[in-house]
Amino acid sequence: MQQFISQKDLPVSERPYEKCERFGPEFLSDAELLAVLLRSGTKKERAVDLAVRILSFPGRETGLSGLFYLSQKELCKIKGVGRVKAAEIVCAVELSKRLNSVRAKKLSEFRSPDVVADAYMEELCHKRREEVVLVFLDHKGRKISDMVISKGTVNHAVLEPREVLSAALRYEAVYLIVLHNHPSGIPAPSSADIEVTKKLQSACDVVGIGLRDHIIIGDHCFFSMKEKGLLV
Repeated sequence: MQQFISQKDLPVSERPYEKCERFGPEFLSDAELLAVLLRSGTKKERAVDLAVRILSFPGRETGLSGLFYLSQKELCKIKGVGRVKAAEIVCAVELSKRLNSVRAKKLSEFRSPDVVADAYMEELCHKRREEVVLVFLDHKGRKISDMVISKGTVNHAVLEPREVLSAALRYEAVYLIVLHNHPSGIPAPSSADIEVTKKLQSACDVVGIGLRDHIIIGDHCFFSMKEKGLLV
């Protein structure tokens, strides 16, 4: 029978907490980092072993990136993960998304599609349903504000030009950027995406607001309608 070794029985150099204090968090493996967050394992396994099982859980992806796609309910299906541990993990993942988003949005000007896509990638690429985000810019291309204007299904979100223009005028935007995500991970625009973008551009032209781009976010990739010549 295999003897269970608790975390306290491990050499100091192999304990995640002590290893972090001695060498820094960058020296911890993915499983060790997650183990620090979990704090404890089960009666028969260490926190690190539980972390390994969580990171190996079959889903859209495995490893750290797989955590982005696991809901609290799905995490609770893993033996040894209760409501509290599941909540801690999903909150840590959300914190990671927000930190990445804040870092990217510190860039003062959104003048190129890659800068815009980078700023909203973590916020949108893991969504399971389509969302439409509006980014309002001033005359220098600096962000005034942004907002989610529509939440849809796994393959459709409504984009009404009237609602978009009403919001843009309310923020006194000079330029506008539209983003939405494709939960499939493939950012190629549909015929409906292209059609509604053309309608929105015509409406923006009437009121004197420049539609800078419509960017579709996929799985850590993007499609810029401006870059591909679908916006004049």
